[in-house]
Amino acid sequence: MAGKIYLASGSPRRRELLQQIGVQFEVIAASVEEKIKSGETGLAYVQRLALEKAQAGLAQVQREKCSLAPVLGADTLGILDNKILEKPKDANDAAEILRSLSGRTHQVITAVALASPEKIATAYSITQVSFRSITENEIKEYWLTGEPRDKAGGYAIQGLGAVFVKSIQGSYSNVVGLPIEICCELLSQFDISWWHSSAKKQMHLNWMWKKHERRNFN
Repeated sequence: MAGKIYLASGSPRRRELLQQIGVQFEVIAASVEEKIKSGETGLAYVQRLALEKAQAGLAQVQREKCSLAPVLGADTLGILDNKILEKPKDANDAAEILRSLSGRTHQVITAVALASPEKIATAYSITQVSFRSITENEIKEYWLTGEPRDKAGGYAIQGLGAVFVKSIQGSYSNVVGLPIEICCELLSQFDISWWHSSAKKQMHLNWMWKKHERRNFN
């Protein structure tokens, strides 16, 4: 297996996760309307958006006559009490979201789609995330960090929001924004490799640099 993909997402977290597993990719813009339809479930919503992003990205690649490669689209959302957890509008909205999550378990769903001119493959992952009880002061202080402002559900598990998480059941990378175990299954269907040699070289350089830093620190 070899080759590259296009990532139809501006999310830095999805870029980092693909880099982590050594996938070769290029980022492209894929604008789709992110609005839930009447009667649409959260799962159906993220599946539709992931597919629309992949298809929009593929159409752009073909339109601009770029080198053809599969396009990956993804969408993530949180659900509590069958209600979709959106990005907070302001400090009050963020506080309301975090109060609702405090001491409770919610779901995080990510749908992934990979599209080429020949075929389309889709999959999704669901993770149960349990929060400890959060104080009002923590809610206020967390908002002031700026982290929750652009995060669906009002927190980032890979960032400062990790202190709220008591436990998870399922994929951690799913909560970050891209379930890498699902991605690998889809990539294999398109003969796309991970652990690419250039990525492994960069991982080795990163390891050597960290080793150098530890040696100097000691």
